Amino acid sequence: MNRRRLRGGVFAQRWHYCFLWQASCFSGDCAFVVVMRTIDSTITIKNRRLTRRLWVVVLGMFGFGYALVPLYDVFCEWTGAGAGRASTLVQAGISEAPIDRERWVTVELIGDMVGLPWQLELHRYKLQVRPGQATTVAYRVRNTSQTLLTGTAVPSVVPPRAARYFIKTACFCFEQQALAANETRDMPLTFVVDPKLPEEVKTITLSYSFYPATAVSS
Repeated sequence: MNRRRLRGGVFAQRWHYCFLWQASCFSGDCAFVVVMRTIDSTITIKNRRLTRRLWVVVLGMFGFGYALVPLYDVFCEWTGAGAGRASTLVQAGISEAPIDRERWVTVELIGDMVGLPWQLELHRYKLQVRPGQATTVAYRVRNTSQTLLTGTAVPSVVPPRAARYFIKTACFCFEQQALAANETRDMPLTFVVDPKLPEEVKTITLSYSFYPATAVSS
């Protein structure tokens, strides 16, 4: 049998047969239609489903971008990251707060270098402060390299719930600090613990992470 296409989905098949008991043979064309409608319908349904899914993804990305800023604020409040930003919001509220002379709060100071050949020295790693009383300390940093390097300090507070009560009235955080080769510099920090700090919080840890300025700006 020979098959040839006529038009669209219509094909013709050439057939022939012979009677063995007769000295004659017969041949002819048999036309048949290949139905593609079912396949086309399946493809259409799949395309529609894919389109709907893509729209869901696009709308989801748009919604996530819209909510990113408030989510970041919640994250910072929960973790204490970017505590300087939260402190600015409440600084004015405790500027005239009285000193709580019946209570002590332990403040621990730590720091680390991330991608910077700097060394950190602290004169006081742990101190006792009165809520409402301003305290000044200094982070001593030395550039151990032979080139000028610029870094930025990013603070965080632990426990996270204490971040809103730890107010930095003078801070070197989030500001670029350029140190020449082998230069040593004292970076002062003045802070106040809000008297409204919950009674169960006895210790606050302030940590500074120093990054290359290019890493923070990017």
